[in-house]
Amino acid sequence: MMFATDVAFSSMTELSVGLLILRVAFGLTMAAHGYGKFFQGGRIPGTAGWFDSMGMRPGKVHAVLAATSEVASGLAIALGLLTPFAGGLFIALMIVAGYTVHAENGFFIVKSGWEYNFILAVFGLGIAMVGPGEYSLDHAFGIADTLSGWTGLIIALIVGVGGGIGQLVVFYRPPAKTS
Repeated sequence: MMFATDVAFSSMTELSVGLLILRVAFGLTMAAHGYGKFFQGGRIPGTAGWFDSMGMRPGKVHAVLAATSEVASGLAIALGLLTPFAGGLFIALMIVAGYTVHAENGFFIVKSGWEYNFILAVFGLGIAMVGPGEYSLDHAFGIADTLSGWTGLIIALIVGVGGGIGQLVVFYRPPAKTS
């Protein structure tokens, strides 16, 4: 069986470029979501009202935390900085969003389902395990090998699943459904 690390150096460069492309695309997408919560539409007050209405109280605290986490994790993924922790934030954010907003709509995005949340969470988990590649700050700081592989996977799962489920258990109180 051949692994990505067993291929020639030129292929490793190609792998790192591929990882860079994925990190920048996914990372800037996540950061843009946080930016929007801070600076577009209803901004933090509007997001806070929406969070309050769905049962994530206090809404203002969760709006600021969500926006900050989206910007920070997105930029960290794009830069390849502390990759498994940033991947874990992707997972936590998407668990909360998927459960609170999209779960009742089924899987597919065309019905406002949790498909998109799932893809972002799986990306966070995958990049945490594979690592950010050589074109990353983790690689430049000499920590990419330490933080990837099974270690990266475990970090991302603890941060992501623990953080997402923890936030739901502690803070999520959905309003009673009216008939």
